[in-house]
Amino acid sequence: MQQSEKDIFLNHIAQTSPFPFLLEVESANGIYLHTTDGKSYMDLISGIAVSNLGHQHPEVIGAVKKQLEKHMHIMVYGEYVQSSVNELAKILTDNLPKHLNSIYFCNSGAESIEGALKLAKRVTGRTELLSFRGAYHGSTHGALSISSNEKKKYRFRPLLPDVGFLRLNQFEDLNLITERTACVVIETIQGDAGIRIPEQQFLEALRIKCNETGAMLIMDEIQSGIGRTGKLFAFEHFGVEPNILCSAKALGGGLPLGAFIANKDHMDLFTKNPMLGHINTFGGNPMSCAAAVATIKVILEGDFLNEVERKGAKFEKLINHPAIVEVRRKGMMFAFEFDSDEIVNKIVQECLNNGVICFWFLSCPDSFRIAPPLTISDDEIEKACAIINNAIEKAHK
Repeated sequence: MQQSEKDIFLNHIAQTSPFPFLLEVESANGIYLHTTDGKSYMDLISGIAVSNLGHQHPEVIGAVKKQLEKHMHIMVYGEYVQSSVNELAKILTDNLPKHLNSIYFCNSGAESIEGALKLAKRVTGRTELLSFRGAYHGSTHGALSISSNEKKKYRFRPLLPDVGFLRLNQFEDLNLITERTACVVIETIQGDAGIRIPEQQFLEALRIKCNETGAMLIMDEIQSGIGRTGKLFAFEHFGVEPNILCSAKALGGGLPLGAFIANKDHMDLFTKNPMLGHINTFGGNPMSCAAAVATIKVILEGDFLNEVERKGAKFEKLINHPAIVEVRRKGMMFAFEFDSDEIVNKIVQECLNNGVICFWFLSCPDSFRIAPPLTISDDEIEKACAIINNAIEKAHK
């Protein structure tokens, strides 16, 4: 008997949860996913903060096609000079603080975190790794070790040793940072914790404490970077700069790409004692880098970044219901909090039934998230908000 597409998916593709959305996607364009049954869905999560320019953006598609005509993968990372990789390194370093001048390209956000942790240990000669309660940095062993959600961790222990957690915006916890600390890892905007935003003075104090102790400050902008908050990177809102910056998700414009970025003197430590201190095969894939260059160029053009804040404010104004306990937002990163996860589940399902994709937070089940494509139009915002408001109302009847 011939298997259906859903049967193949469920029986032969490793599953991450017992209840996948199971949309059979045939094509995508703009903010829409189109399924094989003829329905269309507004993708208000951008594939979890990946498709910041929406799906099939013409500039990105054009850049990928142009690179495809030249070559795809030709050698492991760091051996050959490739124009698309160079161009991406140049456009990033031109738009970052001067000390963030060396980029190690990899394939994902978790990989960027792993590389950053290794680099911090290599630079400092220390072993203690500190991050924050509520943090999510990925599912590989190192990234999971510094993530906070114990429900996601306990089956995989032992994880990395010498890991501790601070509380966001709790100044007394900064005293836990000492001369033993290799690094402090912070999401510039906490994502999976439900869009938790550091206080300006707290980030400034964190930077000072790291300077005093010699600890490396790693900022994880895997979700919050590449225009999502109305700046190319979210740390620009605060004027506090990291020693190492991690990026991925939207960086590749829809293709797999990650990066960790630091000072060249530090990054060069990977080249000796031992040589090849950090290696990978597909990092800096030329197709992904070409897509990334096109993505960043679009974001930096004209009034694009200012429009992110305007559109974000419009969403916040239009999604309005007395059942909402709290709205947390930075740019176009949103968490809408309710009294229970049961209500949130009903809202997400009702939105899906009516053609709008919202999603949960792993570590904040009483809130749902949206992170719409930054290219969404005003008409599309109004249509989506009406569907979400109706879903909230129906969930409370």
